[in-house]
Amino acid sequence: MSDSKPGKTTAIVAYITIIGCLIAITMNIEPKNAFARFHIRQAFGIHVLFHALAILLTYSGYVYLSLPIYIFYLIIWVFGFLQVLNETTKPLPFLGKYFQKWFTFIS
Repeated sequence: MSDSKPGKTTAIVAYITIIGCLIAITMNIEPKNAFARFHIRQAFGIHVLFHALAILLTYSGYVYLSLPIYIFYLIIWVFGFLQVLNETTKPLPFLGKYFQKWFTFIS
């Protein structure tokens, strides 16, 4: 993919916390890069999912599920990050294609 090289740095930044994702969104405003956009959406989905599950667990009282949630977050984060390093645009299993549909505001 020839479009991946220029957007690789932006895509890497997207995976570094939700703040990094917001920074990557601004980095990808001009010039737009399809590779970076794909990974920004994936990373944004990973971060939002993690924070939503953390908030849900906090208020539901199921604190014992914290460790599995962190492990799940780490696994999908590593999967996404490795996709950037390998310069591929393979969506996350199960949720990746939905992240691309749901976060179309990230252009």
